[in-house]
Amino acid sequence: MTEHLLVFPDRETADEVAAGLGDEGFTEVRVVREALAGEDDAEAHEWAVLVREEMVVDESRPVEQGLRERFAALAEERGGWYDPHPGG
Repeated sequence: MTEHLLVFPDRETADEVAAGLGDEGFTEVRVVREALAGEDDAEAHEWAVLVREEMVVDESRPVEQGLRERFAALAEERGGWYDPHPGG
């Protein structure tokens, strides 16, 4: 299973992106509140879309690389950023 995190400054954008990705049939797509590194203030939290996909097992393969590039582009065009290693 692979995980991807797309981070956005507002919940509305995160909800829209999550709905679109969910419609595409990814294993798990959910919106989570993401604290920025070093920030304790609740206002400094951003909204993230966590995508888990069970069908991709080898992270070095072209399918995984294609997902990373797609998610990075999607995050950038919606004013956010992409974290290719959300757990690490």
